[in-house]
Amino acid sequence: MSEEAKNGAVELIRTPVQLEYKYSAGRSASRFLRAMKEGKLIGQRCPVDGRVYFPSRGSCPQHGVPIEGEPVELSDHGTLVTFSIVRIPSDAVPLDVPFVTVQVLLDGADTILMHLLGNCELEEVHMGMRVKAVWKPKDEWEESVANILYFEPSGEPDASYDSYKEHI
Repeated sequence: MSEEAKNGAVELIRTPVQLEYKYSAGRSASRFLRAMKEGKLIGQRCPVDGRVYFPSRGSCPQHGVPIEGEPVELSDHGTLVTFSIVRIPSDAVPLDVPFVTVQVLLDGADTILMHLLGNCELEEVHMGMRVKAVWKPKDEWEESVANILYFEPSGEPDASYDSYKEHI
């Protein structure tokens, strides 16, 4: 115990903080969110190198050029690139601990999506595992990536290391 605490000084005060703000999604993010409400995963292709960014963006972060043109519809299947086993509960995650956060490279995309893994024993989780999205019931879909509850093993053979190594 510190000297101040021995003298009756307050060492810690917990104060909850709540922030409310409005987010303006813009054209690209709005297109992405509207597609999510329809159960579609869309990205956009960079006009310089052809990389597909998911979610769609207004400009290429590598080249600084506008990304225009038709959106690229992606599969809800992908490859588990990296993962972390979380043993601390979170109010934001509706899973019991321990749970697994994953980075998924969706088929057809060149960037990864951070999400959750479900329906999988911790001992079975591994890089290269093929996964598929588990969606909320359609009548609950909103303009949100939370329409995907989590990813789960798809039963497909593992992806080769060479197919995802640049995303680690």
